Amino acid sequence: MPKLITPKSRFPDFDFPLVSGERFDLQDMDPPEAFTIIVAYRGLHCPKCKAQLQDIDPMVNSLSSKGYRVVAVSMDNESRAKQTVKDWELKNIPVAYDMGLLSAKSFGLFISDKRDGSEEPDIFSEPGIFVIKPDGSLYAQYIQNTPFGRPPLGDIIDGLEFVREHDYPTRGTSVA
Repeated sequence: MPKLITPKSRFPDFDFPLVSGERFDLQDMDPPEAFTIIVAYRGLHCPKCKAQLQDIDPMVNSLSSKGYRVVAVSMDNESRAKQTVKDWELKNIPVAYDMGLLSAKSFGLFISDKRDGSEEPDIFSEPGIFVIKPDGSLYAQYIQNTPFGRPPLGDIIDGLEFVREHDYPTRGTSVA
């Protein structure tokens, strides 16, 4: 069973190579004005992930101009990540790869094994979306143990715009 990250706590180290040849190092880059949004996807084998990232891709530049930073990541290797960008025709969203098992677990993601006869990798993470404040703390997380039922990023952004306008606090932090 994965261990969820407590809201308001520092997000674990997130430093992965990008298909572009650069690196995405959350702790070593200037924070965005608004939030960093990490979209963990299952990998090249997942049609639901393809639909999700293709929905997000055209939004990335607009979100960037509003102070958001968006990145996608999976446990896929470099070759599969490059194939993802090519086959899914992703033009804007940075795609990171080589998220190891320990990293995926540290993010609280569910882990699945390959189904017999499938094109899935031997092991991969299930999807999740993480919203991280400029100070590096976790604001919100959306974790799934199946490929189904992911919140649309547009809905999350609508909520985050409310958060920004009204200085709405991080929720789910009570120790009661």
